[in-house]
Amino acid sequence: MDEYGAPPATTRTVTRRQLRRRRQQASVVGVIGELLLTAGVLVFLFLGWQLWLNDLIVGDQRRKEAADLGQEWALEDWNKGNAPTRDEPVVPVDYGVPIIPATVAEAKQFAIMYVPRFGGDYQRTISEGISEKLVLDTKGIGRYPDTQQPGEPGNFALAAHRTTYGKPFADIGELRVGDKIIIRTPEAYYVYAFRNMEYVWPSAVDVLNPIPREDTVEAIDRIITLTSCNPRYSRAERIIAYGVLESWQPAEAGPPAEIAHLVNPEN
Repeated sequence: MDEYGAPPATTRTVTRRQLRRRRQQASVVGVIGELLLTAGVLVFLFLGWQLWLNDLIVGDQRRKEAADLGQEWALEDWNKGNAPTRDEPVVPVDYGVPIIPATVAEAKQFAIMYVPRFGGDYQRTISEGISEKLVLDTKGIGRYPDTQQPGEPGNFALAAHRTTYGKPFADIGELRVGDKIIIRTPEAYYVYAFRNMEYVWPSAVDVLNPIPREDTVEAIDRIITLTSCNPRYSRAERIIAYGVLESWQPAEAGPPAEIAHLVNPEN
């Protein structure tokens, strides 16, 4: 130091360089921080699009596809001249042994599912097979190929996403005993009633047996099984919902009362 207590000139010069360097470093860190923050916001927006907005859009598209197919089939019933009018009550009738639809080609849509518990306008098509590329990611609900057909003794087993791709089974966990699960094919309506639910490991493929979880018992009951991933946004487990066929009716008899407002061609 000089006699006035100031540092030598060379020391002051080094200090200024250090300060400039620190300012430059702080500026670089700030830019990186802003870039990371921007990236975080973009990731958040993408997730919001993928998990929420896109699901709403895709879900509505799938609903419209099912509605269009249902109206097409209902119009065919109507043109046969046998379907009741909107105001005509549907009298319960025992139609005997259910019609069993034929197996169709992979990825072909062959039925429509209606679940009032999932919403008053809930309707989704069912396709053959469970390929993610051909069915689950692009069409919605798929039938396990080695399981039974609607109305057939044994296990009519279906799979669908609980999140993303329109999430057809988003509300599977909300089912309550007695809730109706209605399946429409070109030939008939099948009314199943929800009975119980369980959570299993992905390896528990015996839920697809003709009698779920049983290996040697001959199937007599007509069962529907809905399968999806659990918990949400994970594939760690499977959520399984079971129902039993309560009734069925030929398509020309008209729809069950619970879904008449969705499929009546007068609407």
